Amino acid sequence: MATISASILSSTTHLHHHLSSSSYKPHIPISLKSNNTRLLCVAQETTATVVAVDPTSEAARRLYVGNIPRTTTNDELLKVFQEHGSIENAEVMYDKYSGRSRRFGFVTMKTVDDVNAAIEKLDGTEIGGRKIKVNVTEKPLNGASSTLLPSEETPFVDSPYKLYVGNLAKTVTSESLKSFFADKGNVLGAKVSRVPGTSKSNGFGFVSFSSEEEVEAAISSFNDAVLEGQKIRVNKA
Repeated sequence: MATISASILSSTTHLHHHLSSSSYKPHIPISLKSNNTRLLCVAQETTATVVAVDPTSEAARRLYVGNIPRTTTNDELLKVFQEHGSIENAEVMYDKYSGRSRRFGFVTMKTVDDVNAAIEKLDGTEIGGRKIKVNVTEKPLNGASSTLLPSEETPFVDSPYKLYVGNLAKTVTSESLKSFFADKGNVLGAKVSRVPGTSKSNGFGFVSFSSEEEVEAAISSFNDAVLEGQKIRVNKA
């Protein structure tokens, strides 16, 4: 058996100490190959739990369409997207209580190629004088085109007047969360919490306003309201 030099053993001890005392842990055991005394170690960050999304799944083919006019119907939304690919479904989201459009909807395309074409051709274009936002609700993480990465994750604008929103459906995006609360005041920012390193929702988020009065109005109006099929919890953050 080949003799492992003192310098290799010293490096192994140092590396083992580093991995034990930091935020990293070995993904596989440290091993020494005796034929060439090569040290092998693969480290994995403990918080980076990557969950792949099948690019052919509905989640990868479902588009969020934001900032549409309140008068836009399901059929009108479908017609806009039909020009750029095959569509399985188009749905404008409406407020359960007022019946008014929430100014956003979802379109499910048949293929990832149709998704790419719709994003490229329609994101930033206008419907009824309003510039719309088009992006996927979930990003594929297994080699799909980078154009599928969600563009809705804009920087969150924080403020002292902030809400915690719990029990969010997995389909809720930061943009749709912001649109949902926009009727009750000046929404400065909205953010759906994601599992680090993935597009998977943690099931909660935050919404910031410009005043305490707006926060109180939002709690009164939206606590126990239904957002994308689930009753949400709303309270001060």
